[in-house]
Amino acid sequence: MRNTIAEALAGHRVESVSGGGRLDLRLDGSVTVRVAHDFRFAAPSFAAPTGVEHFFPALTFRPSPGLLGLVGRTVDSARITPAGGLELGFGEGGALSVPPHALLAPWSVLTAEGALCAGLPGGEVRWTEPDGG
Repeated sequence: MRNTIAEALAGHRVESVSGGGRLDLRLDGSVTVRVAHDFRFAAPSFAAPTGVEHFFPALTFRPSPGLLGLVGRTVDSARITPAGGLELGFGEGGALSVPPHALLAPWSVLTAEGALCAGLPGGEVRWTEPDGG
């Protein structure tokens, strides 16, 4: 099922970005990518400031201008890494990378029906089957 994340996220437009104790990327179609641990955002080359930003939601954070610039952009690619991390690529450039964590669940993808999949401690990924199956 590791390739299914692309089917679930690619083509969705970012509607909002919020911070606090976690990052929530709300996408159209009632889909949310929730990041509850450290992550990196590589801004597109035309954005200012460019480069890679590191975020630590456990310390409470405010989205940077680069992250806020994702609003209105489309998820072009999504993949779960072999180690259990999550990587998202966005239209017009930019990438978000959430590494796995040994002790915490660092990321999840939620729909109106509940969790679709989640990265669990130790790099395991759990999928919820549609219709409770």
